[in-house]
Amino acid sequence: MPPTTATPPDPNVNTALPQMKPGHAAVVGLQWGDEGKGKVVDLFTRHFDVVARYNGGANAGHSVEVGDKRYALHLIPSGILHAEKLNVLGNGVVVDPEQVVKEITGLREQGLTIGDNFLISERAHVVLPYHKAQDQLQEAAYVVPNALDQSVEGIGTTGRGIGPCYADKALRSTAVRVADLLDFDALQHQLHRIVPIKNATLAALAHYAGEEFTPFEVDALLAWLTPLADQLTPHIADTGALLHERIDAGQRVLFEGANATLLDIDHGTYPYVTSSNCSSLGVHPGTGVAGHHVPNVIGIVKAYQTRVGGGPMPTELHDEVGDRIREVGREFGTTTGRPRRCGWLDLVALKYTARISGATGLAIMLLDVLAGLYELKVCTAYEIDGKTTERFPATPGALGKAKPKLETLPGFAEPVDTARRWDELPEHARGYLGFIEGFVGVPVVMASVGPRRDQTIVR
Repeated sequence: MPPTTATPPDPNVNTALPQMKPGHAAVVGLQWGDEGKGKVVDLFTRHFDVVARYNGGANAGHSVEVGDKRYALHLIPSGILHAEKLNVLGNGVVVDPEQVVKEITGLREQGLTIGDNFLISERAHVVLPYHKAQDQLQEAAYVVPNALDQSVEGIGTTGRGIGPCYADKALRSTAVRVADLLDFDALQHQLHRIVPIKNATLAALAHYAGEEFTPFEVDALLAWLTPLADQLTPHIADTGALLHERIDAGQRVLFEGANATLLDIDHGTYPYVTSSNCSSLGVHPGTGVAGHHVPNVIGIVKAYQTRVGGGPMPTELHDEVGDRIREVGREFGTTTGRPRRCGWLDLVALKYTARISGATGLAIMLLDVLAGLYELKVCTAYEIDGKTTERFPATPGALGKAKPKLETLPGFAEPVDTARRWDELPEHARGYLGFIEGFVGVPVVMASVGPRRDQTIVR
């Protein structure tokens, strides 16, 4: 008998899915992250059998509010609120064992069931303490004045060791995978080879950056890792094979993206990006499930634009409107607590990311934050070096020079947080959503009018 769901269905929640093709679906952020993917995954999960996350690490932060409870998730998929569903961390995820155990403990204390409904790919890579040290030292080294007596803006990393772990994955010889936690004798030999290399690298970085550094010791790392590995061992599995077995059995899989398409290592605002493929293109290498299995891609979009960390943002507001959006929208990072940069919705960027991820529908989140503004603006083109373009540039230099061409739309004074149907939204709110879908060429299929499950309109 399956375990009882810790968060029972709310009769006030619209449980319908937006119109989709038969089969599996992906939920993907189309901006710079923090769009509200966790809420959409939670709402969709009741219609699927498996939720599989395919990229990123503990640098992600998904929040879900159910009644008066708020769940903050960093690694565990948002489908975990439905105890009878299987939740998977795919091979494309980098796993911080300490963070996973902390999340499991915290969610159990909140009454959630976490047992054989949560599995971790044996092929996923492991974030270790020296990755976090490397992350922080590299960021410090990056802003040291160079030979031209100039310092450079940092990437804005969260310092969670994500980039260095993915770098080790590419380097191969210095990588540790989840499967290695099942054989500590072999892992001990592996770390005796890796740790001296890491200590030499980190000592050089620390010297360059003028920072303190204490070398890592293999015995101390193993002592830290042993109890964590013991707790994670029951959750380790060949998730690629399992996903294909479930698909062959007719079950539906919902693929959960972390971070967002403008942070994608290949297609984002490089180098101010994360280190994984977080567009929908990452589903396939990150889980081992081929592209033809996923005909539905729901792109998650805030009703405005936000960004955390370094890098240009053409529509950023440095005025009372930007401050208002930040305060009303509670725009502070789930993972870091950092205040987010806020601005008007950038439709040039959105059209670009919708194409990259192959979005078949848009879910517009935090529409309620814009209530009370009597006029709204959206960016429909850039001016770069005196030329107007609707193309999204590849370099931070070009994007940094982009002046947004803003189109003004009527705002809506009425609150929208009590609306539960499309026709209950104010006329100008519907007009705003209609303008978005018309420009991007992808239908708006959902609108969120508040943080709770029930504050969601399915079109």
